[in-house]
Amino acid sequence: MFIEQAEMFRKAVADVDPATPVPTRPGWTVQDLVIHLGRFLETSTAYLRTGSRTAMRPAPPQAGLSPLEYLDLQLTTAAEILTAVPGNRPVWTFSPAAPDLAWVWHRRIAHETVLRRFDAQTVVREVVATDADLCVDGIDEVLTTIVAAKLDGDVPNMVAATATVRPTDVPESWLISLAPEEVPEIRAAAPGEEGDAQVTGEAEVVYFWLWNRMNFKEMTGDRRVLDVLQVGRGH
Repeated sequence: MFIEQAEMFRKAVADVDPATPVPTRPGWTVQDLVIHLGRFLETSTAYLRTGSRTAMRPAPPQAGLSPLEYLDLQLTTAAEILTAVPGNRPVWTFSPAAPDLAWVWHRRIAHETVLRRFDAQTVVREVVATDADLCVDGIDEVLTTIVAAKLDGDVPNMVAATATVRPTDVPESWLISLAPEEVPEIRAAAPGEEGDAQVTGEAEVVYFWLWNRMNFKEMTGDRRVLDVLQVGRGH
């Protein structure tokens, strides 16, 4: 999955003016997008490469390479490391809701690349559909891992409420229970169960809505809860 998404990202940015704005990321240029993905890959694969059990400082940017050369180096390195490191290797991870195992990074790297591929393809107006199963896994990552990581940072949750996330084209569904300053509780939503907020639509729409890439009228209910779930603002 990573290699396919990485290749599509690389193709989308190959011949674009680096100063071209990115429609999905106001204030970003294509060069910003390229550097961001390269830096993300260098930082995240360092955990897989070293097996560090503690948080590490990002390495300083590599000098002497153009943004695309730097990206190509990190794409190649990431493909090698992801293949070599088993998912059950103990390693520090970024969310209080996630186990300290390498598969958490495998998953994060894959979905970050999907997200940036989407961003890049909006620049050239050639956005391809994202497989529903991949979107389901991405939704699950957001709800079970990213939301908790977000709330563990500088935006602590003070909302006590629930939300249902129910894509219309797949059988999976989720109920998220929020409590102030606690890791959210997640379980499958029962048929007909509703929360204080409801998120529904095709899996692809839900996935990219959670990352603040799409607007959709079917996201209804308590706006405070929806704001907690929509993790992609500024990302």
